[in-house]
Amino acid sequence: MEAFNYKVNTYIDSWMGPRDPRVRGWLLLDNYIPTLAFTVMYLLIVWMGPKYMKNRQPYSCRALLVPYNLCLTLLSFYMFYELVMSVYRGRYNFFCQNTHSGGEADNRMISVLWWYYFSKLIEFMDTFFFILRKNNHQITFLHVYHHATMLNIWWFVMNWVPCGHSYFGATFNSFIHVLMYSYYGLSAVPAMRPYLWWKKYITQGQLVQFVLTMFQTSCAVVWPCGFPMGWLYFQITYMVTLILLFTNFYIQTYKRHAGSRKTDYSNGSINGHTNGVTSNEKVKYRKPRTD
Repeated sequence: MEAFNYKVNTYIDSWMGPRDPRVRGWLLLDNYIPTLAFTVMYLLIVWMGPKYMKNRQPYSCRALLVPYNLCLTLLSFYMFYELVMSVYRGRYNFFCQNTHSGGEADNRMISVLWWYYFSKLIEFMDTFFFILRKNNHQITFLHVYHHATMLNIWWFVMNWVPCGHSYFGATFNSFIHVLMYSYYGLSAVPAMRPYLWWKKYITQGQLVQFVLTMFQTSCAVVWPCGFPMGWLYFQITYMVTLILLFTNFYIQTYKRHAGSRKTDYSNGSINGHTNGVTSNEKVKYRKPRTD
């Protein structure tokens, strides 16, 4: 296995160039194989899980969903706070920030971005809950694409550009996830559902996030500061795919159904995510989750 890891690492390094030495020895970062293996297992479960559950009763999972959403809310808030403080302490430039000019703030940024990378592995559980609850219509292409790609992209980010201009999308996304996972957690409490009004605005916030991230990334292309151009072009391309997919989701969910459905607090499903409502509860409409 070590020989195989060495060959894979040698190939990746020959393609990507030298890695950032500040993350050497960090959990899951030295070798790409574990991240790739987690992704392959995730895709296999996405494929085989619904077949396994086909003739079985759905699981409620309510007892797991409440603490799961709470933990991700707290983790997202921690990451958002640490990212904002790192940007402030390092006096990061919005238009372009290289990876070696923030001093000690760069090390703080790298530490919290590792947690951001690891959180993408934790979020695979979103899909597994769908499968256990037999919400197969929630397992859309957008949902699987976003979950599977983010973990892998951030493995590469952490090894080559673990701070600097990489901060913006992760900061905005952590803030959105505070709102999103807190909504899921609160939605699992029936008494709270009538007071939850921000479901629609979370998807809008995600679209704003992608547009602003693409704009901020483009600024570093126009006014370069030493941040690798290849990463900037890749980021712009990836943001375009998310904008197209999320826009299609938003139109399908909120525009075409606007005249035919009532507000449904028990559903708690945003962008392909779900809360603690079981599939046998009387829900007339469930919209797919994308993130």
